[in-house]
Amino acid sequence: MIEHGKPAPSLSGTTGDGNTIKLSDFKGQWLVVYFYPRDNTPGCTTEANAFRDLYAEFRQRNAEIIGVSRDSTKSHHGFSAKHELPFPLVSDPDETWCRAFDVIHEKKLYGKLGLGVVRSTFLIDPAGKIAQIWRKVRVKGHVEEVLDSIPQQ
Repeated sequence: MIEHGKPAPSLSGTTGDGNTIKLSDFKGQWLVVYFYPRDNTPGCTTEANAFRDLYAEFRQRNAEIIGVSRDSTKSHHGFSAKHELPFPLVSDPDETWCRAFDVIHEKKLYGKLGLGVVRSTFLIDPAGKIAQIWRKVRVKGHVEEVLDSIPQQ
């Protein structure tokens, strides 16, 4: 179970550009891992663009960003190119990352219950430990809140 102060899980995944990344690749810097339901939907696009627009400020704080959803690498590639996202999107069709971070929960969509990704963000410190957790994220103002949680260099 993901908890504040505990080590982040040891995971690797394939990004929209076909590269493999591991969470351990980011030790020594802050890492924002955000989970979102689906590429090219209004809330997910707004969130991705907000991270994109503040990306330079995250980098100034020695922070990297990774987006994760169950979409395919092909979908991620197109979404990333369309919105000029400067950070990787991990494809998680088998829900390995989603389950490790406990973001798959029952949701109601159009009056029907089903399992889906609950929009969530995790901040991992340079030592690889969970520094902050945001669950059931509302997009407006969220990215600024995440940035404000990372100490300035």
